[in-house]
Amino acid sequence: MTSKAHVSLDVENLERSIEFYSVLFDTPPTKVRPKYAKFDLDEPSLNLTMNERAACCIQGLSHMGIRVDSIDQVLAAKSRLEAAGFKTSDEMGTTCCYAVQDKIWAKDPNGIRWEVYLVKSDAETATAPAANAEPCCAK
Repeated sequence: MTSKAHVSLDVENLERSIEFYSVLFDTPPTKVRPKYAKFDLDEPSLNLTMNERAACCIQGLSHMGIRVDSIDQVLAAKSRLEAAGFKTSDEMGTTCCYAVQDKIWAKDPNGIRWEVYLVKSDAETATAPAANAEPCCAK
């Protein structure tokens, strides 16, 4: 696997969104779970996820990210960002969006959230945050 761009969208109607993106990409989603779908594409090289939200809570673009192959790449991104003065936060061993992941988060100067993450395994649950933590997929 190589690095791949990740875009997460909040959607009001998951079924209709799946239909649209299946037509757009000419392929069905690679994962569908309650209120969640993922298109993990080689061409274009993109990991697109969608989380169904109530109309009141849709923000459109939830966050963007870069999926990498190793924890070393996650930690290297953290080091680069912090050396440049950007704040990061860690979520290691978190279950998020139906996958167990090690990740870091940072915000660009406009407040757009970015994650750099390693998928360690698939999971049957969407999110299992640590005590007093905000769910990763809801940030």
